[in-house]
Amino acid sequence: MSRIAARFAQLASAGRGALIPFLEAGDPDPETSMALLAGMPDAGADLIEIGMPFTDPMADGPTVQAAGKRALAAGASLAGTLSMVRRFRAQDAATPIILMGYLNPILSYGTQRFCVDAAAAGVDGLIVVDLPTEEADLLAADARANGLDIIRLVAPTTDDARMPRVLDGSSGFIYYVSITGITGTRTASADELAAAIPRIRRVSALPVAVGFGVRSPAQAVAAVRAADAAVVASALLDTLAGTLDAQGRAQRHTVSAVLDQVRALADAVRGARA
Repeated sequence: MSRIAARFAQLASAGRGALIPFLEAGDPDPETSMALLAGMPDAGADLIEIGMPFTDPMADGPTVQAAGKRALAAGASLAGTLSMVRRFRAQDAATPIILMGYLNPILSYGTQRFCVDAAAAGVDGLIVVDLPTEEADLLAADARANGLDIIRLVAPTTDDARMPRVLDGSSGFIYYVSITGITGTRTASADELAAAIPRIRRVSALPVAVGFGVRSPAQAVAAVRAADAAVVASALLDTLAGTLDAQGRAQRHTVSAVLDQVRALADAVRGARA
């Protein structure tokens, strides 16, 4: 059983949903980013999503774009992202790690080499935002050969006829993009989630994570009551950005501010179904 499947099975048996916080690899600098990653499990992260910085992140809103720019300016790279995961695995063998990003850097790195290196570093799953089902053969075989879950995206605009095609070959969990548009711009209502999640469950038994619009503990609670996990990204990156000095450098309280926010989200998620 993969780390992702094992973690969701553990949480299901405990009767609770998952919190999946996000960080951009290398933002605002490699060591601060590493400290955030290392601290997230103790702060309550059940799984962790790491953004792979890219110069043209078409699905990302201003907050995630700014984080990617900071990371790239600090020297972030795909190899550096894998090195982060490798360092994390030296201290944590249990928390699932999912890389989220775009196809171009993976193609540039080489898909086979990337999947081999990602698995060796301790990556568990991949979310490739701009890889449609029809082109999944660019990555899917190498991912499967190296035990990496391919996590597919479902949007509010994915109709019932297309959904089985979109989810064909997916594993790990399903990422429900709860809004139309870019990340961090608005939030789906509880009623919208209640209507959307059953449509997905009719097609797949995989856990469903809600992302692209979850910012507060209350919204995370709504997500795990309707689905299996809440993904929080822009809200954490906004907090990080708000701690930086005038030159964009981390300060003494940067890591603690973000991890305190993760704790508040985790506390809400853990009590959501009580």
